[in-house]
Amino acid sequence: MAYNLMSASPSTSLSHETHLFCNSLSPPNLSQLKTHKNLNFPLKKSPLRFSSKVSLQEPAVNAVSLDSEIPDEKPVSSSKSLWVNPKSARASKLKQKSYDYRFASFVKIAESLNSCNPVEEDISGVLDILGDKIVEQDAVIVLNNMSNTETAPLVLNYFQKRLKVRREVVLYNVTLKVFRKCKDLDGAINLFNHMLERGVKPDNVTFSTIISCARQCSLPEKAVEWFEKMSSFGCEPDAVTCSVMVDAYGRVGNTDVALSLYDRARSEKWRLDAVTFSTLIRIYGSMGNFDGCLNLYEEMKALGVRPNASVYNSLLDAMGRAKRPWQAKNIYRDMVKNGVEPTWGTYAALIRAYGRARYGEDALAVYREMKEKGLEMSVVLYNTLLSTCADVGFTDEALEIFQDMKSSGTCTPDSWTFASLITLYSCSGKVEEAEATLTEMLEAGFEPNIFVLTSIIQCYGKAGRTDDVVRTFDRLLELGITPDDRFLGCLLNVITQAPKEELGKLTSCIEKANPKLGHIVKLLVVGENIEGESFRNEARELFESIGADVKKAYCNCLIDLCVNLDQVERACELLDLGLALEIYTDIMSKTPAQWSLHLKSLSLGAALTALHIWMNDLSKALESGEEFPSLLGINTGHGKHKFSEKGLAGVFETHLKELNAPFHEAPDKVGWFLTTKVAATSWLESRRSHDVVAAA
Repeated sequence: MAYNLMSASPSTSLSHETHLFCNSLSPPNLSQLKTHKNLNFPLKKSPLRFSSKVSLQEPAVNAVSLDSEIPDEKPVSSSKSLWVNPKSARASKLKQKSYDYRFASFVKIAESLNSCNPVEEDISGVLDILGDKIVEQDAVIVLNNMSNTETAPLVLNYFQKRLKVRREVVLYNVTLKVFRKCKDLDGAINLFNHMLERGVKPDNVTFSTIISCARQCSLPEKAVEWFEKMSSFGCEPDAVTCSVMVDAYGRVGNTDVALSLYDRARSEKWRLDAVTFSTLIRIYGSMGNFDGCLNLYEEMKALGVRPNASVYNSLLDAMGRAKRPWQAKNIYRDMVKNGVEPTWGTYAALIRAYGRARYGEDALAVYREMKEKGLEMSVVLYNTLLSTCADVGFTDEALEIFQDMKSSGTCTPDSWTFASLITLYSCSGKVEEAEATLTEMLEAGFEPNIFVLTSIIQCYGKAGRTDDVVRTFDRLLELGITPDDRFLGCLLNVITQAPKEELGKLTSCIEKANPKLGHIVKLLVVGENIEGESFRNEARELFESIGADVKKAYCNCLIDLCVNLDQVERACELLDLGLALEIYTDIMSKTPAQWSLHLKSLSLGAALTALHIWMNDLSKALESGEEFPSLLGINTGHGKHKFSEKGLAGVFETHLKELNAPFHEAPDKVGWFLTTKVAATSWLESRRSHDVVAAA
């Protein structure tokens, strides 16, 4: 759209104004400006675009930012140039007649108006220098160069009293721009109301200016409100305004409208800015469409829109939500490569992304870079780092961060801070440190929540302090906290580590918290001879009553308890039930080239049980004459938890040696134990012969 100083009709254009910018600042001799056709204002250089419509709208390339109705650069007054000897006596007189001189004079007047007192007498004192020969364009240039919202309305009033304008809305629009420059939305709305009182009908530019003002004030809901008012005034939004509204609707959470406008933008080839793409990426990220976020990034680059820090930060946040830290790294490299300076939000998004994915070293590297640059940390970022350290076992690093937090002067530890430290100490079995942190937490005025008490119980369980576990459980009940599934999972984990003589104390706690679970545990601990089908049904009822996120943990712990109590048949029943209920999936696989056992998601007891079942299945397959593949393998995973003394792979290496099994760790596939068809067949046959002899 364009600002129109006159109507669209040529008959109402300003072409007849041969003294276009002449006023009291220039001599009355206008012989050099007799006809409009002698003036040539190239479109690319002119602040006012002369045609049958005199445009004061923003250029298309700046359409979305809506930063100016009139470009700041000055036009060339004629395509023909006349050289004048600067030493000539006529030089100074000719200079005063030039457009450049008059334009500079208007700018100086605007500067004076910006700094004068907001009273009519002072305003008149500045503007009276213009004399009586003021034209509409003079007023437009003066107002367009102002930046004082207190004096601008008085200047507008001054011109309204002295000018007979054909389109008064133009003067209001350039005055509205002053309020937009100053991010004064309330003032802009008051001026709009003054327009209506005076009987001036707003046009598209009026609304686009107010909408962009609301956007600059970070008030997207106001932008939406004014956008939706346009139709009631007979205004149809153009592509520029609609492009802006993609961002505004996205920010107020109306994603359906935002995406609908974006679809129009693509089909009608509107020009969108980086801020709008940033909002679209956030929308896609909140919807879980993370590939869509990356596609938007590629699309904006293809359209020639240069990503800014906001775009990169939105992408980093989306990749963090998607748990794709490797893509976050690539995006950050692109950002630095493209010369975009990382902001505080960039580093915060990286810490969150690396923290969610347990990329401890990377998260700490970002933290140190922030410290080097003198950027302040927030409580949330400190807590995210501490939580990451707790997840990966970085005890020393966590203490360093905790001390830095306390000495920062801007951040105070909260309950999450203490909970993360207690979790860290609990996982490593440091009872004294965990208790000291709990004491410090209480002194800071924070009551332990279920998360903290769960960690404390885990810590006491690792240390074999069963009585302290029971005491902490009783304290939880005294505080009126209802044990949740995760708390009970922790109790189950503790019971798998406790000596047999103390299992009764822990079983009583579990019975109080969850009678169904307590009954199953009691059956195993007491060793009651219950029929297999009846036990299976009761276990099924238990698993169907708990959350999906803890089913595997419960099943793992119950199988571990069975293995500890030498109840192999019960362990096999539970594992089989876990497979039937799809608590465990893809444990065993068969291809023509390899049969495999996958144990990565299992606890030690569950993994040993799965191995026992798999070997029995292999023996049955051998007896039935089934053809073995050329390779058999066991996948235990390639690492161990930071807090574990020995990972699953290490335990299995020892166990396979005890069984004299021919599986050996593959040098080129970490976490895999492989054997050949010939070796496996020979070993299984020897086991069968041994079993026959033992039975005899």
